[in-house]
Amino acid sequence: MLTLTEIEALARRAHEGQTDKAGRPYAEHLHAVADGVATRGGTDEQIAAAWLHDAMEDEALSEEWLTTAALTDATKAMIRALTKQKGEDPGAYAHRILATPGARLIKEADLAHNANPARLAVLDEPTRTRLTRKYATMRALLGLA
Repeated sequence: MLTLTEIEALARRAHEGQTDKAGRPYAEHLHAVADGVATRGGTDEQIAAAWLHDAMEDEALSEEWLTTAALTDATKAMIRALTKQKGEDPGAYAHRILATPGARLIKEADLAHNANPARLAVLDEPTRTRLTRKYATMRALLGLA
C-alpha cells in the first residue's frame, strides 16, 4: 500500500501546474482538504482519499490507474464517490457520497475550504455568488450544518 507521504507526492505531481479559481497552486487546496479531514478525526484512508479527491475529475489520474493503484478498496471507493461526473445532478452526487462510508467527511472538508471567505473574496462578485450558492446547496444535500 502507498503511504500517505507517497500519496501526497503523487497528488502534487498529478496536479502540477494546475491552479484554483483564484489562481493559487491547486496543491494548496488538496493540502487544506487533507488537513481538514485529519483535523476532523479522519482515518488514514480518508486522508489518502482527500489528497486524491479531485484527481480523476480533473483528469489528472485515470480510472485505470485507480483500479490498479496500491490503495485500499475503501480509499478507492471514496475517491470514486467524490468524483463528480460531467452534467451530474447535485442530488445524485450527494446521494453517492452519503452512500459511501467515509466520503461525507472528505466532502465536508472540501466544502469548508472552497467556501472559505478569504478564498471567495478574491473572486469576482458573480463567481463568488454562484459558488456560495453551489456550496450551500451541497452542504444542505449532505446534511451539513
